[in-house]
Amino acid sequence: MAEQSGTHSRTTCTIESTDGVTLDARVYRPISENNSTNVVAVLVHPYSVLGGCQGLMRGIARGLSNRGVIAVTFDTRGAGKSSGRASLTGSAEINDVISVCKWVDTNFSTNRIILVGSSAGAAIAGSAVDRVEQVVGYVSLGYPFGFTASILFGRHQKAVLQSPKPKLFVMGTKDGFTSVKQLENKLKDAAGHNTTHLIEGASHFQMEGPAFDADMVNLILEFITTL
Repeated sequence: MAEQSGTHSRTTCTIESTDGVTLDARVYRPISENNSTNVVAVLVHPYSVLGGCQGLMRGIARGLSNRGVIAVTFDTRGAGKSSGRASLTGSAEINDVISVCKWVDTNFSTNRIILVGSSAGAAIAGSAVDRVEQVVGYVSLGYPFGFTASILFGRHQKAVLQSPKPKLFVMGTKDGFTSVKQLENKLKDAAGHNTTHLIEGASHFQMEGPAFDADMVNLILEFITTL
């Protein structure tokens, strides 16, 4: 199924993950096939157990494709039309991210992928960064570094903090899951080049909302130019 607007087209497809799981995915392409950045953005949605799905990433995906970047969204296992069952800690979903990245590498001419994760999706995507050679950069939108969130997602932190690949961490200063101090402490000894961007007064769930989509697109595009 394909849809088209003045600046981008959207197609729906399915991607095979591990354990026989089939993922429902959408590809947002610029109308002009000259993908000037030569990067595909793979977007990982927030926690599916609490209703997170690829629809939450639609605004950012559209924004990126309007600006010349191919963007891929997908429902992780157990979310939306994807088969399988969600895992409580997001451990099985790492395989879904890796499978989508491999699919992108097979189906597009570029071999450069940027992983963009929102909330728990940032934790899951962070675990996949060094497991996919084609990933050249990582963007976290509201990484759940705080103590309570770490009970569920703490096991993902080591992989992203030890990755030498360039990383951008975007967070609202009123994020209820992670304080600015906690973010700074986590990144203090992190490997590679790490950039932070704080959005003044924004809460965790506000930043996930459509009001901030344009800001997120601008930050992601700016990050891509540094890669």
